[in-house]
Amino acid sequence: MATTMFDIGGDLGVRRLGFGAMHLPTGPAADRERSLAVARRAVELGVTLVDTAHLYGGGANEELLAEALHPYPDGLLVTTKVGVARTGPGGDWRLDGRPEILRDQVDQALRRLRVDRIELLQLHRVDPETPMADQLGTLRELQAEGKVGRLGLSEVTVAELEEARETIDVVSVQNRYNLLDREHEPVLEACEAAGIAFLPWRPVAAGTTGERAEIAAVAAECAATPTQVALAWLLARSPVLLPIPGTTRIDHLEENLAAEDVRLTPAQRERLDRLREQPAHGGD
Repeated sequence: MATTMFDIGGDLGVRRLGFGAMHLPTGPAADRERSLAVARRAVELGVTLVDTAHLYGGGANEELLAEALHPYPDGLLVTTKVGVARTGPGGDWRLDGRPEILRDQVDQALRRLRVDRIELLQLHRVDPETPMADQLGTLRELQAEGKVGRLGLSEVTVAELEEARETIDVVSVQNRYNLLDREHEPVLEACEAAGIAFLPWRPVAAGTTGERAEIAAVAAECAATPTQVALAWLLARSPVLLPIPGTTRIDHLEENLAAEDVRLTPAQRERLDRLREQPAHGGD
C-alpha cells in the first residue's frame, strides 16, 4: 500500500495528494466565491500541499489563496513559483530569471500570501538568457535571508537538476508527468534516487484518460473513475510522487482526493505501466 505522506526536504511533512490552484478563477463575484469555496474545501478534506505561482494571474492566484485560507492552519504548505514575468515585448510573459526579478517576485509573494517566509519556493523555469549561477545564487541568498525555507525547480532535465544541486539543496522538482505522458521518467528516477519530491503537473491527461480502454477497464474493476485510477497509479508508481491535481469544482476535488482509497493490484499496475502516448505539451 502506498504511503499517503512524504517529508519534503526530510522535515516538511505533507499529504502526498495535493491541490494545484492554477485553474481557479480570480475574478470578482460568483466565480471568485466558487474558487474560495474550492480552496477551503480542499483544506477541509485534509490537503496540506497547495501549489500556486506568480505566473497564475501575475500574483492574483496567490492573493486568492490568502483570502481563502489565511490564517493558515498548522501543517498547510502553500508553495509558489517565480521566474516568469511580464517583461517581454509589449508586456508579454517570458522566462525571466534575472536576480532583480526573482527578488521582486518573492517579495510580492510574501506580501500577497501574507507570510514572513515561503516554506517552499520553486524556480518556475530555468531562464536560458540568465546564467544559472545567477538564478540559483539569488535563490540561495533569499534562503539565507530567511525569506525562503526550501528550494525546488520546475520543468528541468536530469542534467539541469544535477547542475543545480551543486549550488543549492533541491528538495522538489515540478515536471509534467502522468500515466500517459512519461517524457520526464529519467527526472523522476533521479528524484527518487535522491529522495527529492516530484510534483507532477498535469497529473491526469486532460480529456484522454477516460478514453483509453485499459484505464476504463481497470476503473470498472476498482469501482473507481478513470481519473482516480490515473492518480492512484501515480501514488503507487513512486513514493516521491506528490500529484497536485487542480479543479474548479468541489465534486471533482472530492473525486480526486478519493483516489487515495483506490488500491491497484500488481496485475492492474502492470497493465497500466504498458500505457503511454506521445507527450502533450502545454503550460503549468
